[in-house]
Parts: sequence; structure tokens; C-alpha cells
Amino acid sequence: MSALTDQAAATVSGVEHGALLIAFAEAMLGQDEGWLTQARHAVIEGFSSAALVDAAGVASNFTRMVRIADATGIPLDARLEALSREVRDTLHLERFRAQKARA
Repeated sequence: MSALTDQAAATVSGVEHGALLIAFAEAMLGQDEGWLTQARHAVIEGFSSAALVDAAGVASNFTRMVRIADATGIPLDARLEALSREVRDTLHLERFRAQKARA
């Protein structure tokens, strides 16, 4: 789990290019176009242009699903809230804008 939020942990997680993928995902969610361009080039250099397309597709699909759930107002039911609490706390998901908007 720590590899999802900590680039140092991602480096030793066993996920090939884990830190690079985290940096790309963070750049996709950021507002800095230069940072995103840099991250794209880093993925192409570290993997390939096909890997960039795959990584962008995975991240975009996840973002799409979250936005649909947020836009339709789908709340976590009590059971899912309880089952996911530890994961959400570990990943510090409350730091994201969608979560803050619900508070």
C-alpha cells in the first residue's frame, strides 16, 4: 500500500518503474502542464510510447469512474465505508478534492 503514496517505497516495491508511474499519475492529476509533459517523456524513455498510452488509459479510466460516482452522488454505504476505512486511511484519500467536497 505504501508504494501507492510514497515514491521511495514504490522504488523498492517490486513494481517495475513504480516511482515513475506514481510521478506520472501525480502529474496527470496536477495543474502544471510542464510537469505533465516531463512525466510523459519520462514514461516514454523508461518504458515506451505504448506504455504511456496504457498508463494514461488506466489512470483516465479510474478518474472517469470516480467522477461518475461523484457526479451522481453515489455515497459509500455503511458496509463499504467500514470495509474500506483502513485502505482509505492508509492511502490518505481524504486529501483529494472530491473527498474534500463531500465533507
